[in-house]
Amino acid sequence: MYKGPKFIVVAGGVMSGVGKGLATASIGKILQQYGYRTTAIKIDPYINYDAGTLRPTEHGEVWVTEDGGEIDQDLGSYERFLGMDIPKRNNITTGQIYKTVIDRERRGEYLGQTVQPIPHVTDEIKRRIREAAEGYEIALVEIGGTIGDYENEIYLYALKSLELEVGEENFIYVLITYLPIPKHVGEMKTKPTQQAIRLLSQNGIFPDFILCRAARPLDDVRKKKIETYANIGAEYVISAPDVDNVYVIPLNFEKDELGRKILRKFGLPPRREPDWSGWEELVRRMEEAKRSVRIAMVGKYVDSGDFIFADSYISVNHALEHAGAAHGVKVRIDWIDAKQFEADPKRVSMLEEYDGILVPGAFGVTGAEGMIFAVRYARENGVPYLGLCYGLHLAVIEFARNVCGLEGANSTEMDPECRYKVIDFQPDQREIIEKGAYGGTMRLGAYAAVLREGTKVVELYRRLGRLHEDRDRIEELKKDPSQRFRLGVIPEGAPVVLERHRHRYEVSPDFVGTLEDHGMIFSGYHETLEGNRLMEFLELPDHPFFIATQAHPEFKSRLERPAPLFYGFVEAALERGR
Repeated sequence: MYKGPKFIVVAGGVMSGVGKGLATASIGKILQQYGYRTTAIKIDPYINYDAGTLRPTEHGEVWVTEDGGEIDQDLGSYERFLGMDIPKRNNITTGQIYKTVIDRERRGEYLGQTVQPIPHVTDEIKRRIREAAEGYEIALVEIGGTIGDYENEIYLYALKSLELEVGEENFIYVLITYLPIPKHVGEMKTKPTQQAIRLLSQNGIFPDFILCRAARPLDDVRKKKIETYANIGAEYVISAPDVDNVYVIPLNFEKDELGRKILRKFGLPPRREPDWSGWEELVRRMEEAKRSVRIAMVGKYVDSGDFIFADSYISVNHALEHAGAAHGVKVRIDWIDAKQFEADPKRVSMLEEYDGILVPGAFGVTGAEGMIFAVRYARENGVPYLGLCYGLHLAVIEFARNVCGLEGANSTEMDPECRYKVIDFQPDQREIIEKGAYGGTMRLGAYAAVLREGTKVVELYRRLGRLHEDRDRIEELKKDPSQRFRLGVIPEGAPVVLERHRHRYEVSPDFVGTLEDHGMIFSGYHETLEGNRLMEFLELPDHPFFIATQAHPEFKSRLERPAPLFYGFVEAALERGR
């Protein structure tokens, strides 16, 4: 008798961008509320090995896992909703599958067989899904792209094969479709949904649930039409209207008792009565906040053709919203293209109207000088500033030039021949770059940072309980020799946090003393096992709030547990706005 996890397959129809990731995350959150150990897996049909080399303006933000994976941003939604760290093995790409199969063939592991998509590729897909689901009672599997895409078919075949192995009673299929309301018609149309159901059925799969995305809630007439065409009961056709706040989605699904219906399909009882009170209160605080703060997000990946592309920094947006919910304020974010400050430096004065300035992560020279103008404006005018990764680099460059008098100071990323290389390669990165090995070779995933007592940074991490929270994870890493590099050298009794990283360049140790002599405080560091000290946090003590970090704390921010630096940043912005 099968005793393994049950599977919920989530696929999308009609078009991409219908919210499969958020729906998957919301269903996972609901099942957690009913007392079930739940995880989520994302299948990306592209041939890239991972998301690390994809442009943010094409594919959106690259999510970084605790164990160093460069992953599709949907895993960020899973982590934010489920409140758990999800490993990189939970992201499966066509590139990973085919590389593994070809490597095995080259090693002779198939013993002379003709290696084919079926069964060898499909077997590898199933193996990875089973591995990612191990230890959980329910695993959600989201298939990227849209039903009907050629590259999805091998995954649908593999999942149907897995269903035959574990039993159809252990499988549920959820189809998310979009119901347009053409202006010239003024009626919600179900025909695209009917076509998506037909395309899915060509793979021998019939949806158990249909989640209907639309500008408005689904009415009974449309439900009846879909029921007739899909041959499923109307109670399994779930309305999924557009929302302004994504954290409302699981609450909306529960209005249709989606969780109980899924459990009933699986033949499982609710283990406990869901308690949404804390979640609902945070949502209420976000939606009903009377106060607001305006944040200028000065970056470079903000436009795609004629459109603003906020998905490039989606985790930063969420982290600001989480901090806003904690303070009971609405965070209004304006995405500002730094290139406009390069074209006209006087335009930087527009930042006067903001309560805070944030410079997020990025790569390359484009827009860098414009962001440096923004950093200088924040420093000289007392505007709260938060710099993330690249935002730390630019803060160091700006301070070195304009406070330390190091004219021409720069990062070797922007100018390899600059006079003062205040930001430079890590020692082990130069050889990697010379070989052109860009994929998966940065400093990736969680690393420990030893914090300096008496600083704003350690005070924020202590206030929000992260020093205590990270202690157990640090003890786990100590027991794993292969992961000791993530801890490095930690003095006994020192305050330590774990934050995720994605970068190649560091503050040059040759200039740390000079920067500190002129008033900059490095409030946290990571010491490698080889004895190299890497600066992790900086702050300016005489500024209302000027903090930057080499890490990406946005990746560990949750609605119920906001990231400390974002919490402090929004708090300072609120104080400025009074």
